[in-house]
Amino acid sequence: MNDVIRLLPDSVANQIAAGEVIQRPASVIKELVENSIDAGATSITIILKDAGRTLIQVVDNGCGMSDTDARLAFERHATSKISQADDLFTLHTMGFRGEALASIAAIAQVDLRTMLKGAALGTRLVINGSRVESQEPEACTPGSNMMVKNLFFNVPARRKFLKKDTVEMSAIMREFERLALVNTGVDFTLVSNDVTLHSLRRGSMKQRICELFGKNLDKQLLPIETETSIVSIKGFIGLPANARKRNPLQYFMVNGRNMRHPYFHKAVMQCYEKLIPADEQPNYFINLRVDPETIDVNIHPTKSEIKFENEQAIWQILTAAIRDSLGRYNAGPAIDFNVEDAPEIPAFSPDITASHDVLVDDRYNPFFDPAPVPIDWTGRPPASAFAPRERPTFRSRPAAISDWEKLYDDFVSKREEGLSAMAGSSLNAGVPVASALTDPDAPEIAELPVDDSPGGAIQLKATYIITPARDGLMVIDQHRAHVRVLYDSYLAKTAGQEFVAQATMFPETVELSPAQHAVLTDIAPRLSALGFILTPHGGNSWSIDGIPSAIKDVAPRDLLLSMIERVTETGEELDSTLREKVALSLAKSSAIRRGQPLSQDAMDRLVSDLLRLPSPSLTPEGKTIFSIIPVDRISRLLG
Repeated sequence: MNDVIRLLPDSVANQIAAGEVIQRPASVIKELVENSIDAGATSITIILKDAGRTLIQVVDNGCGMSDTDARLAFERHATSKISQADDLFTLHTMGFRGEALASIAAIAQVDLRTMLKGAALGTRLVINGSRVESQEPEACTPGSNMMVKNLFFNVPARRKFLKKDTVEMSAIMREFERLALVNTGVDFTLVSNDVTLHSLRRGSMKQRICELFGKNLDKQLLPIETETSIVSIKGFIGLPANARKRNPLQYFMVNGRNMRHPYFHKAVMQCYEKLIPADEQPNYFINLRVDPETIDVNIHPTKSEIKFENEQAIWQILTAAIRDSLGRYNAGPAIDFNVEDAPEIPAFSPDITASHDVLVDDRYNPFFDPAPVPIDWTGRPPASAFAPRERPTFRSRPAAISDWEKLYDDFVSKREEGLSAMAGSSLNAGVPVASALTDPDAPEIAELPVDDSPGGAIQLKATYIITPARDGLMVIDQHRAHVRVLYDSYLAKTAGQEFVAQATMFPETVELSPAQHAVLTDIAPRLSALGFILTPHGGNSWSIDGIPSAIKDVAPRDLLLSMIERVTETGEELDSTLREKVALSLAKSSAIRRGQPLSQDAMDRLVSDLLRLPSPSLTPEGKTIFSIIPVDRISRLLG
């Protein structure tokens, strides 16, 4: 019998490890910059070509490496950060696993130049797909200069799944922002295709936030700071008035390391629960300092998920600190204690008797509403108001309803009149209706799948429409239904048509984040061809001077940000999907809202238009529009 289990070659093992550690160019930048931070660098320059596909170069002024250390650093599990298992619980460095450099060398061509501080000569190491090609002495500056070329050149499947440059560059910008935000004592420079995107100087956390995300944040942030034996919390939270619907700036850091923590995020959101709308989120930049022994960062190779020993205690301290800051700076609802021009209210004293008699009329009847009593200039009723007068008589109650059958007959007759009108309408007869909610030229579709018995739609909580169906009751989300109807209408309306630019009366200036700015710079020519007039104003500011003429009643800023977000997240080709994005944005902005009362005619027409569509059950984003409650379930509910 032949043995079938064997050890994998190091090159294959490193490629497997690279699948976990290195997903895209942004992952390489994260690992290399963290190594530079661990080496004590105070200045780091990142140089990119083609969003990192062709070149990722990281230059630092750290401690550098000897020729032996440089060679050993690319071996798997070779690290200078720990020497025994117990060191995992006292970590003060970013890296420690010894997998990053070996993983990078396995899927790229690496050229490293490094020299120890005080040494006369450095070393140059060239590695090609885990194979060392050369190592020679080299005259270079103290520190390290790492070049990673042709990422995934020997893993075609991985290279094929890289997104377009715009998306990868956006991911790089987000990773750069996280690294720069947590290391405020380091100078950072980011250069892409010979264009300097960032040149950051060391400073305070607030200065770094404003440099990264715009100077307008300076007046939008509230400081939070608290010191306990469990955790030290410092950072900034955003004013409720500046909460965002899209792309909120939300960053958690612990011991100088970026992290994602849904539990602590929920704590922050709870503090803003009654201060901002449900569909908005606040900005926050929160840095936690804890004893390294109370956290575990060795959960995932990217080290972005962290377990805390004192999670519940930190939750309580965090929420107390945020609420204290919101209250201290009047960010939330508060009582106005300004007493200027307020009337003086004397303090109560039991030794002082009342100086005015209170006149009481024992004949006063609160259920009787006589003619109003005149008031003189002193504010007191005249004496005649308290003169003896005839005792009022009580108003009689309405006569009790005795003929209930007559009342019910009237109700039934009016109801049947409405139902008979509905029975002849297109909703139940299958005749298409020219809807007031959509394009009147909508195509005619066959009979609707509604119950044959007379009946009309009703509205529940000004949010849902309930109408009879063959198998029970159909419950429709009115907002999603109208979004679907409008989306199909707009999409059909713009098919095969070119958008024409229409200048706006008042141009709108939009301040973007660096990542959004990079995306918009790339797609601006195509947006221009589709009817947008966009003008850069230096930095990350753009002016919207014109929009496609087909767009009506939509905020240009919201539409532009929505399109940038979709391109960033999905990497879709703008030319082939812009019409869908425009149609969806228009539909969302123009659709009736939840909580908006509708007339009977509007409800019936909306149901009719929805059920005529080829795909009425889901929104363009895949959300459920309606659900049917079966008759047998209704029977069970009623016993």
